[in-house]
Amino acid sequence: MGDTEDGGTAGGVEQGAKRLMELLWRDKGAPPPQKRGTAGRKPTLTLDAVVRAAIELADAEGLAALSMARVAKALGAGTMTLYSYVPGKAELLDLMVDQVFGERDLLVDVPGGGWRDKVRHYAERTLRMHRGHPWLRQVSTLRPPLGPGSLEGEEYLLAALVDTGLTARQTAAAARSVASFVDAAAAEEVERSQVEAATGQSDDAWWQARQWFWETYFDYERFPAMVRVWEAGGFDQATAEQAAEAYEFGLARLLDGIEGLIGRG
Repeated sequence: MGDTEDGGTAGGVEQGAKRLMELLWRDKGAPPPQKRGTAGRKPTLTLDAVVRAAIELADAEGLAALSMARVAKALGAGTMTLYSYVPGKAELLDLMVDQVFGERDLLVDVPGGGWRDKVRHYAERTLRMHRGHPWLRQVSTLRPPLGPGSLEGEEYLLAALVDTGLTARQTAAAARSVASFVDAAAAEEVERSQVEAATGQSDDAWWQARQWFWETYFDYERFPAMVRVWEAGGFDQATAEQAAEAYEFGLARLLDGIEGLIGRG
């Protein structure tokens, strides 16, 4: 059995992944976590309560505040008690991510209308999710938890597009493009809010405090396209309004592109 790059054994990594799957898919009858050394005593907590407490902590104080000790304190339990329910912080974070992804209820509350309406529904629910849980911006989902919450999002987008006439590969690519666009827009919106909260200064106030830059340093001849758009009123809106318009423009053009591909059969 060879060592993995992170120093653990391949078998150990596989066992850890299997244990995480048991926790993610606990509603499928997987063995629940057992308290160590407490035969005959009922568990004092539930895994759902642990995950919920961790989410509430991250929502209130950010991901930097998340630790097994802090979650245990919020639950009125000892830190070692938490390890009876979840192997560690990494697994807890995966459980948190999958939980909030599932809270979008995409497969439960499916709107009527065509595929564009369904994709927009996905976008709205996903933006709302990120706004409610801003710490998600700091979590990589390139290797998703593979729990019901994360898979439901992918299933929803594929179901919205699968009968449009696109090929299977086009369907998968379109769904991934939509998810990537919405996630990036959500991350930018959340980052803007976090920067404003941390500095106490809005984006518009930040730009206003640097008006002297344009007269002192800006080179009109070096950036002619920027000047042309500027003088034509392209940057007249407040920063938040520009961002909202850019998001709507980008999503609409992305959907137009998919629709054009559908129309070509």
